[in-house]
Amino acid sequence: MRFMAQVFFASIATASFALTGCQQYVKTPQTTVLQVQDAQNFSLEGKIGVKTPKQTGSAFYTWQQNHDNFDIQLTGILGIGKTIIEGKPGKVTLNSAKTGEITAATPEELLERATGWVAPITHIVYWVQAKPATTTAQVEKDQQQRPKTIIEDGWTVDFSYNDAAALPNKLILKQALAEGQENRITMIIQNR
Repeated sequence: MRFMAQVFFASIATASFALTGCQQYVKTPQTTVLQVQDAQNFSLEGKIGVKTPKQTGSAFYTWQQNHDNFDIQLTGILGIGKTIIEGKPGKVTLNSAKTGEITAATPEELLERATGWVAPITHIVYWVQAKPATTTAQVEKDQQQRPKTIIEDGWTVDFSYNDAAALPNKLILKQALAEGQENRITMIIQNR
């Protein structure tokens, strides 16, 4: 499950960055990652946007996960710029017309190789489930006791929900940078 989260985030970020160019290198601190016992099989569809001080990009995504194996397809507006990311333990492959094929052992390695950027990609599977990824996370809850904000590993994640839904339909991930700037990732989940 952890591997799938890593690959998903790496794929989205890599595809977005492949469409927009190289990004700033930011090292993420290492912490103990919690284990997710549920939701090892799922699918998500939606849109993701990445904004940094130098670049902006977005893509539509479809993410199919079956335990530790996954398939992610990213496309730009009108289906242009299709990127396919496939993963299984020990091998992650990204293939697009712009970058060609990039293969790595881990999603973090794939993201760094493709973009030079390091991000908490191991955390995304937890965050889409409205859960903290580490034992050191700071969690602020809303009136319904759902996570409203999670702060961990240098990132702040804000959650939005449809009415009384238990799982978020929108996540905004923010990483503060020098001089008041930030990296921002907006993930909209249209279908689960």
